[in-house]
Amino acid sequence: MKVGKYLVSPLIKILENGWFASSVSIRSGSGSGTTDRVLRLTRLFRCAKEAAAYAHAEGMRWIGDSHGPRWAPLN
Repeated sequence: MKVGKYLVSPLIKILENGWFASSVSIRSGSGSGTTDRVLRLTRLFRCAKEAAAYAHAEGMRWIGDSHGPRWAPLN
């Protein structure tokens, strides 16, 4: 889904145990200036549709913050 300058793409993978894992690709730019961030999400789902919806929502949340998520520094 194109949102402003970003392309948000949910990625779903079925695991050996039948659960679904999700990630989301957030792409911006074009040509040699393309940036693609892939966020691996830790929550698991029984349904592919729910996993995709969650990944999409997390991607939208990420681009809603102009600086991306805040990471705590490791000490």
